Amino acid sequence: MRSGIKRYLLGLVLLMAMPLSAEVTWRGAWIATVANIDWPSREAIGNAEKQQAEMIWMLDSLEALGMNAIVFQVRPTADALYESELEPWSHWISGKQGHWSDSIDGYDPLSFVVMQAHMRNMEVHAWVNPYRVNIASMDTSVLHDGHLMKQHPDWFWQYGKQWYFDPAKEETRDWLCMVVEDIVCRYGVDAIHMDDYFYPYPIGKKELPDRESFEKDSRGFENIGDWRRDNVNKTIQALSETIKRTKQDVEFGISPFGVWRNYSVDTTGSRTQAGMTNYDDLYADVLLWLREGWIDYVVPQLYWEIGKKVADYEELVHWWARNSYGRKLYIGMAPYRLGGTKENKAWKEGNEIARQMRMNRTVPEVTGECFYSTQPLLKNPLGVCDSIKAFSSGSGQVFEE
Repeated sequence: MRSGIKRYLLGLVLLMAMPLSAEVTWRGAWIATVANIDWPSREAIGNAEKQQAEMIWMLDSLEALGMNAIVFQVRPTADALYESELEPWSHWISGKQGHWSDSIDGYDPLSFVVMQAHMRNMEVHAWVNPYRVNIASMDTSVLHDGHLMKQHPDWFWQYGKQWYFDPAKEETRDWLCMVVEDIVCRYGVDAIHMDDYFYPYPIGKKELPDRESFEKDSRGFENIGDWRRDNVNKTIQALSETIKRTKQDVEFGISPFGVWRNYSVDTTGSRTQAGMTNYDDLYADVLLWLREGWIDYVVPQLYWEIGKKVADYEELVHWWARNSYGRKLYIGMAPYRLGGTKENKAWKEGNEIARQMRMNRTVPEVTGECFYSTQPLLKNPLGVCDSIKAFSSGSGQVFEE
């Protein structure tokens, strides 16, 4: 038997022998709408009846897996998958931004999803992207005439092929708070959720276009990185205050990139060698938000395998457990990687997600898991759905194919 397989099987046996001390009570799945990743299908764009049928099937399937929450993307590119007077209908759902066919008049996707999910005792976390206006494959010519970028172009800047709200502007924070307050006030969502997209992911050594703004108003910061982090901190604090002021019981959660900082640059960081980090590259100081109580839960995206040299899942689970500051800690997991032809052995042989779920249950601080994303999850790669059902029922049995 090859040594690699021997090591894998030994690791699996050790994991199965671990005492299970944590109770995972929150089980969620991301439903991505940008580029129609999960919902609606391209065939259902502009068709309310087909969209509703697809969503009902999706929720029924997730309920059967033991899921009790969904993270539903309602604002992918400064647009709306709900009726809004602030931002236009998303073209991912209607076919044309700002357009809504007469044949689907009266259908509000978010209202429908909240109703259907709550009927199944599933929470709805409204997933909002704060700064993004478009994605690289989306021509800005699709923007509706009423889009804010066409009304206030000075509120935005371009990086690569994408446009973003300028995080330094007070107008940006005020607008985001208005959008979130509108959602929380009018819909029965259980939480507002943001993922890892704050300042954009770096494109090589390309500079962000905000040096002039920094030099014009540095607010006393000598380092542009600290200034950028403060811009995001102000946004998160303002959003937190807005949510709690509007509805006290609605939570605010963040799903950051899995590595905050590497130990080599900050002894507070994890023993990883990640090529980029939240703090240094996305200017997201998630630990500050946890420490200050601005967010209620954190879902780090730990999309790497146990034992990965530069970003070990086991190291990161324990690091986040030590640094969650008493806030709810859920783990973001990557079933989409299972069985991939370009993946390494951990993802192609056996069920890496089942191994990780078993490991999570040895860490008391971990009380939830979230799976990215729904469509690949429901294809049941390597029998992962069987494992999720087993863990949801409490048996914890690992299924292999």
